[in-house]
This record gives sequence, C-alpha cells and structure tokens, in this order.
Amino acid sequence: MADILKPDRVFDRDREWDGLVRFATSPSQDVRLGIVSGRRRQGKTFLLDALADAVGGFFFTATDATEIEALEGFGAAVAAFSGGGRYAFHDWDEALERLFAVVGDGLIVIDEFPYLTKASPSLPSVLQRALDPRGYARRAGSKVLLCGSAMSVVGRLLAGSAPLRGRASLELIVKPLEYREAARFWGIDDPRLAVLVHAIVGGTPAYRREFVAGDAPESLEDFDAWVLRTVLNPQVPLFREARYLLAEESEIRDVALYHAVLGAIAGGHTTRGGIANTIGRSSTDLAHPLSVLEDAQLVIREADPFNRGKSVYRVAEPLIVFYEAIMRREWTRLERGNTEAAWRNSRATFLSRVVGPHFEGICRDWAMSVGPEVFGDLPSQVASATINDPRDKKQIQIDVAVLAPEETDQPRRILSLGEAKWDRTMTIGHVDRLRRARELLSAKGYDTSQTVLTCYSGSGFDENLMAAGARPRQPGTDADSPMLVDLNTLYSEM
Repeated sequence: MADILKPDRVFDRDREWDGLVRFATSPSQDVRLGIVSGRRRQGKTFLLDALADAVGGFFFTATDATEIEALEGFGAAVAAFSGGGRYAFHDWDEALERLFAVVGDGLIVIDEFPYLTKASPSLPSVLQRALDPRGYARRAGSKVLLCGSAMSVVGRLLAGSAPLRGRASLELIVKPLEYREAARFWGIDDPRLAVLVHAIVGGTPAYRREFVAGDAPESLEDFDAWVLRTVLNPQVPLFREARYLLAEESEIRDVALYHAVLGAIAGGHTTRGGIANTIGRSSTDLAHPLSVLEDAQLVIREADPFNRGKSVYRVAEPLIVFYEAIMRREWTRLERGNTEAAWRNSRATFLSRVVGPHFEGICRDWAMSVGPEVFGDLPSQVASATINDPRDKKQIQIDVAVLAPEETDQPRRILSLGEAKWDRTMTIGHVDRLRRARELLSAKGYDTSQTVLTCYSGSGFDENLMAAGARPRQPGTDADSPMLVDLNTLYSEM
C-alpha cells in the first residue's frame, strides 16, 4: 500500500482510511469499483474529499436535481478537473466516457450517487458497461468510488440482479464513532459526562462541528445548560435534526407511522408485539416499516441468544431516541422558547428512558471489545436476554450476556452474565439474580462452568458488593467473586 498519510484534519477513521488508500492505489486490474455508505453526518464526504486531495482524484458531489441539471453540473466538474473549457453532455454514457478519458488511471469519487440514480435510473447499467472488461473504464484504468447516505438505495446497488452486483472490490460502511472515540472527539475527560452527552448525540461527528459550532459542555455542572443552549434550542440546527433524519429516507412515506414506531421503541416497547400494542396496529402491519427502518440503519434488530426466534428492536441513533422520548412530547413548549420548563419536566424521563438504556448499550459495546483475558475467551456474541424462571414465575433480565463462539457438538459456553445500572448503587442482590440466571441456563444445557457474573454501574457499588468483588474469582461456583465494572473501566483505553 502506498504511503499516503491521513490528513490531520480527519479525526480517527484510521481503518477506513487504510482501506480507501489500499483501494485507490491497488495495482490490480480487477480493482475498479468501491461502494462507501453510512448514515448521514458521519463524515463520509469529509473522508473521501481528503482522499481525493491526497491522490489527486476527481471528486463530484451530486444534488437532488433533474437529469439535465445533473449532467450540466457534472460537465462543469469534469471541465474544471481537466483544466478548463466546457463540457455539455447529452447523456450519462457520453459523460462517463469523457470522464474516464480525462482521469485516466486515477481515482473518481462520486458522492451522493443515489441522487443521480433517482433522476437517471439507467445510470448503474451505464456504469456497468463502462466497468466491463471491454468497457472504456477498463481501458482508461480508472477506479471509481460511489458514495451515498440513502442506505436502502445504496444497499440495492449490489443486491440481487442489480447491474453492479459482483463488480465492487470495496464495500465500506462509515459508522458513528465508537463511544470512547466520541468522548475524545468532544474533548470530554469525565466519563459520567461523556455518557450523558453520548446518550444524546452519539458518535456522529457533524453534531459537534456543524450543528453546535463546537459547543461542548465544560463539566457535569454545565450539562443542563448545554442541553438548553443546543439540542433544545430552536435556533440551533440540532433541534430539528431528528425529524430530518427520518424525512431524508426516500423509502419512508407515512412519516407519522414511522415516528410512532420509533417512539414506541424509545419508550421501552422493544418487541414487535409490544410496538404493535403501543401504536394500535397489528403485528403484521409493522413488517414493512421495521424492515425499512432496519435497511436505513435507524433501527437494529437484536436476537435473544437464549430464546430462539425472539428479537428486540433498538433505535440506532441516540438523537432520535432523545427526540422521541423527550422532545416530541414537549414540542409546543420548545417551539415557543420555554425550554427550561420543558427540560425540567423531562429530566427524570431522560435519565430513565434515555440514559439508562443507553448505558446498557455502552456496557455491551465494552464487553464486545475486550480481549480474551477479561472473560476467558474472545466474545462471539453480546446481547441482552431474558430468562424465564418457573420457580419464581418471573423473567430475569440480563443486560449483558456474553457468549463464546459456537462449537460443533459442544454446549454453548456463556462467558459472562451481566446487569447494568446507571443511577442505582448495586448490591449483592444483583449478583444473586445473576447466579439464579446461571443456574437456569445450566439446567437448559449451556456450559456455565466458567461464567463470570458482572455488575456494570454508573453510580457505584455498596460495601458488601465491593468486598465480594475483591475476593479471588472462582467462576461457576456460588462462592465466586463478581466482576465490577465502573465508568472509569468502561472508558479506559483497551
């Protein structure tokens, strides 16, 4: 791979940068097409623009326009890249042939490609012909990166019988920053403050730069004031962003229905039946909306590892959770500028419905990221789960279930069972529930001989639990010592 250094202005994204450079500099004749996708505001354009600058490539950002307007803008961009003049293209076949001749064996980046296919549905077929062994793209030696934020549209570019299926050598998804990287990006050293901020804005880079103009809370004491002057401030772009995220997805027609689905999930109704009951629809009516939200990566479906066929849904974008749980019900007050009353009325809900579940998600992310020395093996699956307890006629909720890789003809090993509490001091009682869950799973045939019982807390542990956590660990026994994971541990560098 060529030694092309990532510019200092690009934060993190080392893995993504390495993959893009490897694609752009590959000597292979078979490396011709790459697809870059990701939800909006993740820095895809920023990253690709930096790459095009670094290798001297052609960069074009499409807009929502007619075919004639798009060809006109494209012609101007090709002319500027070639050193001047003017190109007036009649169709995309002519435009691409000229582009490849001008760029030669260099890099071509077309950002927001779905806008072009919306106005010109045949464009992927035209590009396919250009990339074929006898096509003009092959003769020129050009490499093409197509980028888009409409996840459902980008996904179809390479699916099924799509013209470009089988032609891509790179499929890169630019995801939000991981929670620890997000804290670094916001310049936050206090892990408690980092969780609170991440519960609202997640790891989306644009929310700090463009949307709040670099305004970050200075301390825990400044957090409430920061919420009032940014996300709850009608004059700040972040205020309406959650609504726009939904409106920008082309597959979404009935916006009210989709908001209702997201609101139900944000309110803790995470099964399909629970969502249906909450919004007054049948479960079958939700198949299409949930599928669209999954394709758009606004919702994630997570399988319960201990209950075959049972899944829960989670909203993938924290800002949408915050909007649905907090802002939507206070919208009238907020638009009238009565933000302090709206926040005062909602802060308890924020801690219980937003921060609490979000903290559980961070704990699962941490468990998935640790090395084999923590739980005795590399985690293969980390999820929340429920375990039926027939003796006590109740369900035991497992916030962080960590499972080892499956082995043929061997019982599935459970590396850890964990409970997470954001705003409650944890006690021995929490460990006792985990022990009961371990007994039930052992009876069902799981290997729990080395299962570590883990308590994750944002508010600390009482004296008895601290003493238990200090004893030598003997996993799988009633006398074993629980693992205690606090905020500093979650945010320590691995």
